[in-house]
Amino acid sequence: MNADTEARIRTLKNSLECFVCGLLGLLPLVGFPFAVAALMISGKVRVRQKNSWNAARPYWIWGIVFSSLGILLWGAVWIIILFHALNPDSSND
Repeated sequence: MNADTEARIRTLKNSLECFVCGLLGLLPLVGFPFAVAALMISGKVRVRQKNSWNAARPYWIWGIVFSSLGILLWGAVWIIILFHALNPDSSND
């Protein structure tokens, strides 16, 4: 197989992996590592798609969006949980 064709296939595969990991990044409790993985995969896709056209570009973009939302959402939840766990006097109960 041609090296250019293999690079395109790898780019398509990584774009879809980014999308799936980004979706999994929205899951409660277990989603944070998947969101981070999606952003790491998206970096590889960004470098590779400079050389060729990426037919799965919309999936790559949505993967980035979902993973970013997952990191922001679950990061904020963890910060709130840790804040309340470490400062029990701050609750108004």
